[in-house]
Amino acid sequence: MKSTTFLGLLFATLSSVSSPGTNATELVYQPVNPNFGGNPLNGTFLLNNAQAQDTNDDPDRPDSLLQQQSPLDRFTDSLETRLLSQLLTDVGNGNSGELITDDFIVQIVDVDGTLTVLITDRDTGDTSEIIVTGLDPLN
Repeated sequence: MKSTTFLGLLFATLSSVSSPGTNATELVYQPVNPNFGGNPLNGTFLLNNAQAQDTNDDPDRPDSLLQQQSPLDRFTDSLETRLLSQLLTDVGNGNSGELITDDFIVQIVDVDGTLTVLITDRDTGDTSEIIVTGLDPLN
């Protein structure tokens, strides 16, 4: 019994003398989320992870965001753009004009260097008036 006590006492003495000093530091909480004081560079990473895990569907989102216009719709848009461009060219030459589409009525008048563009929404009847002054009618 004496030998086990002696060995235990010897082991305790040697272990405390021979072991290097241990250091302890306090634990500091560092948040990850930038909303709570974390690194702002984590924001994009956290957002991408949240979106990757999101399984809910938006009820207002159209079925296909990449739906192509039909050739007829593309041609109609191109034609309306061309006619509006021609109308503005005619106004630059001193003529006034009007363009009526399915959605809008565009009236353009140039009076003594003041260009007035009146746009009427055919569905709602709302009108917008754009007045540009300082134009020289001789140019």
